[in-house]
Order: sequence, then C-alpha cells, then structure tokens
Amino acid sequence: MIRHTTTADIPRLKEIFAIARRFMAEAGNPNQWTEGYPSEELIQEDIDSGDSYVIVKGDRIVATFVLRGGADPTYDIIYDGKWPNDKPYATIHRIASSGEATGIMHTALQYALTLYDNIRIDTHRDNLVMQHLLADEGFSYCGVIHCWSGDERLAFQLTKKG
Repeated sequence: MIRHTTTADIPRLKEIFAIARRFMAEAGNPNQWTEGYPSEELIQEDIDSGDSYVIVKGDRIVATFVLRGGADPTYDIIYDGKWPNDKPYATIHRIASSGEATGIMHTALQYALTLYDNIRIDTHRDNLVMQHLLADEGFSYCGVIHCWSGDERLAFQLTKKG
C-alpha cells in the first residue's frame, strides 16, 4: 500500500534513511547522502508539500519516496546529453528502503506512472545499485545535472508507453 506520509511517520523515516545511508556506503556510494541527510526539516517540508509517500507492508512502513510534479529547477540545465522531451514530468527523490521488502523502486515507479507520463530521477555516479535498478525499469540515461548543492548527478527519464 502507498499513502501520503504524516508527521507521525518521521521517526520511522529517519530509521529508514539511516539504513539506506549504511547500505549505500557498503555498496561503494558513501558520499551521496552524508550523515543526517535528509534533515528532519526537509522531511517535514516534503510532507507539508504533499509530495512524500510511504510504502506500507502489513502495518509497517518499509520504504519512502518523494514524488514531485512540475519542473525541477535542477533539471533545467543538462550537460553531456539531453532530455528526450520537454513534456511535463514528475521527479522521484529520496527513495529509500528498510530492506524488509523487495521491488520498492518498481512499486514507487508504477504508482508514479499512474499520475504522470514522464518520470525523471537522478543519482550519484557511485550509486551503481540505483543505476542498475533504473536500467531494469526502462529509464534512459540523459546526461549530467547539478543538484541544489552543486554536486554532479547522473540524470534519467522514463516516458510511459502508449
């Protein structure tokens, strides 16, 4: 089940993000999410904007993601490539799993595609696990963007077929 995140979910989300940071570091990607990212304030902003979701298995939150419709300013300029189209899109950010369920990326993406025809996402060059998941889900590599911090990210897009 997917539902909007509530403020009461923040302690569980902080646990999930800590698990995700450890997993990324162990998988060779220690620099994408530094300790404390995302901050509780950023999590609350995502909740307040209505863009934060949780994936629930049974009665337990097993994953979270942000799905934000509309143009993302960090995607305005792309280097070493281009976007496949300029149609409206949504962006997936801060997807993280507790490791208690499989297929989290697929579940979040299928939900996103019920609402939007174009989905964009970015990830750190060292996040080979995410790059593999994106390839499996049919995302196309589009180029390099710089996120709000100025850090480089690899950018991808999936356009719904049909």
